[in-house]
Amino acid sequence: MQLLLESPIGPLGVTLAEETVVGVRFGASAGSSAGHAAVDQLTAYFAGELMEFTVPLELRGGSEFERAVWGEIAKIPYGEMRTYGAIATALGDPGAARAVGTACNHNPIPVIVPCHRVVGAGGKLIGFGGGLPRKRKLLELEARVALERAWS
Repeated sequence: MQLLLESPIGPLGVTLAEETVVGVRFGASAGSSAGHAAVDQLTAYFAGELMEFTVPLELRGGSEFERAVWGEIAKIPYGEMRTYGAIATALGDPGAARAVGTACNHNPIPVIVPCHRVVGAGGKLIGFGGGLPRKRKLLELEARVALERAWS
């Protein structure tokens, strides 16, 4: 089942298998706008009201290395960032930063599995399957919400 969500970063297609999220796609143009927990949670995320997704998801496909990268990026807390090199080092291969970038680009469930939180050395904004303007908006949203919560 394909759901369509209008978001601040453009339309998102959410693909479900039964009730499990198996994909999120940027620039979707077709799908039902019927309610589902994934759509509700994404809506709350974009409104700055949700910091952790709890919808069931299944990361399908990918190599063993890609699945390991996706698992590692899923651990990055809301409002924080890690470098491609830090992810590679966490996986035991410090020289695999480029391969981590490729794996991030193949992430089938962006936003929910937060590959936008992975940046280049020194915090440089590079690489994102949805385009750098979307990555910047996602990071700015999370930084703003994290600061608001810390100061309230």
